[in-house]
Amino acid sequence: MSTFIKRFNEINMNDLPLVGGKNASLGELFTQLSTKNILVPDGFAVTSSGFWHFLDNNKLRNDLRTILNGLNKTDFSNLHDIGKKAREAILNGIMPANLTEAIISAYKDLCHHSYFEVAVRSSATAEDLPQSSFAGQHESYLNIKGENALLQAVQNCFASLYTDRAIKYREDNGFPHEKVALSVGVQKMVRSDMASSGVGFTLEPESGFRNVIHLAGVWGLGENIVQGTVTPDEFLIFKPTLVQGKKAIIRKTLGSKLKTMIYDQQHENGITNVDTPPEKKEQFVLNDDEISRLANWALSIEEHYQKPMDIEWAKDGISGEIFIIQARPETVHSQKNPLQVREYKLIEKGIKLTSGEAIGSKIGIGVARILDSPKNIDKLQQGDVLVTDLTSPDWDPVLKKAAAIITNKGGRTSHASIIARELGVPAIVGTGDATEKITDGQIITVSCCEGEKGFVYKGKVQYQETELDFSNTKLPEGTEAMMIVADPEKAFKLSFYPNDGVGLMRMEFIITNSIQIHPMALVKFNELKNEEVKQKIESLTHHYPDKQQYFVDKLAQGIASIAAAFYPKDVIVRTSDFKTNEYANLLGGTEFEPLEENPMLGFRGASRYYNDLYKPGFNLECKAIKLVREDMGLTNVKVMIPFCRTVEEGKKVIKVMQEFGLDRNKDESLEIYVMAEIPSNVLQADEFAKLFDGFSIGSNDLTQLTLGIDRDSALIANLFNEQNKSAKQMIGMMISNAKASGTRIGLCGQAPSDFPEFAKFLVEQGIDSISFNPDAILKGIENIMTAEQILSRVKEKEMLSMN
Repeated sequence: MSTFIKRFNEINMNDLPLVGGKNASLGELFTQLSTKNILVPDGFAVTSSGFWHFLDNNKLRNDLRTILNGLNKTDFSNLHDIGKKAREAILNGIMPANLTEAIISAYKDLCHHSYFEVAVRSSATAEDLPQSSFAGQHESYLNIKGENALLQAVQNCFASLYTDRAIKYREDNGFPHEKVALSVGVQKMVRSDMASSGVGFTLEPESGFRNVIHLAGVWGLGENIVQGTVTPDEFLIFKPTLVQGKKAIIRKTLGSKLKTMIYDQQHENGITNVDTPPEKKEQFVLNDDEISRLANWALSIEEHYQKPMDIEWAKDGISGEIFIIQARPETVHSQKNPLQVREYKLIEKGIKLTSGEAIGSKIGIGVARILDSPKNIDKLQQGDVLVTDLTSPDWDPVLKKAAAIITNKGGRTSHASIIARELGVPAIVGTGDATEKITDGQIITVSCCEGEKGFVYKGKVQYQETELDFSNTKLPEGTEAMMIVADPEKAFKLSFYPNDGVGLMRMEFIITNSIQIHPMALVKFNELKNEEVKQKIESLTHHYPDKQQYFVDKLAQGIASIAAAFYPKDVIVRTSDFKTNEYANLLGGTEFEPLEENPMLGFRGASRYYNDLYKPGFNLECKAIKLVREDMGLTNVKVMIPFCRTVEEGKKVIKVMQEFGLDRNKDESLEIYVMAEIPSNVLQADEFAKLFDGFSIGSNDLTQLTLGIDRDSALIANLFNEQNKSAKQMIGMMISNAKASGTRIGLCGQAPSDFPEFAKFLVEQGIDSISFNPDAILKGIENIMTAEQILSRVKEKEMLSMN
């Protein structure tokens, strides 16, 4: 075999100088991971030796050096002209006979002398190194067939070493142009145009959380997902339970997938975008078995390389097989310390212009510049906000000037998203209407700090920026510092905060924001009287033949996201604790909720779960929790019952839970807690302890019921005080009674972070855990540790006095 050619089965990562990062990685996968049953399409590489031979045979080295010396490195105003001249010099060259012969011979061997379509991809010798992604700097050509077409594609790849964006990228990163060569990978074509394709990360791409695999996919060729032309399906798979053989898919998000890219020789570049058929839009591009198989492959690839990886996959529409077509190191979060966090928080309300998917968690403010093409780079000044339809690699020089990026199209794995993460600037993608709602030249605020959804506000909105470093933050030794969490979208980021788990996971947030529908409206969908409500519910659930399964899946995925983020630490999930007026605000809720004078003390909490008015709805909650614990394997989830007025009521709820599959006799690891928020819980704590595995003091309700205050009443709000002597006496009694029965007890609330003396009181009483809102946990930890130190000194003095 000529030095100009290396087959994939001869290549490993040691060959990077010869075949570039992309081809070295493909060869490594092909040779080292075939034993793991990972499928990689066969192929060969035209080596960097072949590239240098091409340049020398055409005497191009000096010509290229002269052309590039003419580059204006101050403002790059002549970048386009310089790039064009360099590419033309290569395209006008003649492929040497011995290089031509080597390429054709390798092609024949690959095809067993019966030519088939191949993908021809550029692989620079400095490409895909850990410090830079080099994503999209050079060209690839798909569906190439025949000797002449292949030779032309190889020469086109050589020329793409001098695309405008590649030249600018090397200038920005200090790579000498004359020392970078281009290898070309020739690989058997996967007919994903007839099936699906996509990308994957072996970490969560927004937070850098390492315990999940993120997959995304579209129908047809993967260019749509890279460019951000369509919104893809997205899947999250939890690594620890994946290796246990569990159903580890913790989140599935159906993308719109409006377009499908296919091959079409009638078009100039051989491909075209067609409308995706309606039935395909409503269908996931991969089934659960395929998602799990891909996730297992991604995990094996990560283990092999010993670092987070960014992969590309494709499914062949003819054979039905899935292939890995590329793998490279992830270059953003793997380079960061996740314990060093910069928090952004809006401190005033803005006027919303548009919204989309938030990339990153920062806030950017600047003058909006609406650009139709990267050729308008002069219009964008350093620090402006780029607003456009979508971006491609040609936009890279433009993006580097932007303080923030906003696009009409795209998703989390689109080109704009990848570059925004790499540059460390906020981006909002997939807005649908940014170029219409935003005016060129107006000052705007781009906020990505409010969860997975990003918002564009009119004008300059005031915000607060805080730098946090958790590297040296120690947790208390005696009292656990846990968190109160409600939003699954923030869970992975919050997992990096110092914590001992989640002491209260509020289910209501998921029901309100993700599900939006009253569970009984799904149970009795066909009986609904309000046609308008029925249509809204149908719109949300139309891809679910079983309406009730919509509730179960959505709730399970929300719980699972939080449980996975904090695994293996405890995550205590409180079953729904809406009041009747709050339940009624859900879609269809008014048909199932009674009107009450005082919902705070009415039909809420445990009393709903065994009542026929809500019992079928509680069944759906139990099904979701069972799915998370048993099928997904997240056994760190514990269940907590709110507002349980009597011991008899507790017995009824536990019996109903057994009926619905949450049975501690069959699942010994299942624990059921109860909220201690009613005086009866305190007075009969010993009896409640025989039923439940733990207590959590709800200080708000316990205070209002001790003092006889409706905390929703503004007239007497000034009387509400958790530090009132009677309220503290109740809390102290509850802790004492729990300790006497050997039952674990915690407290959830704001007071221990706001008032050091209240934290001291709880520590002195011997509470096992205190749960804080995320923005208060650092102060809460500080208060606990101060209290523990004081208590330790007191005990030391007592010991000394006894001696």
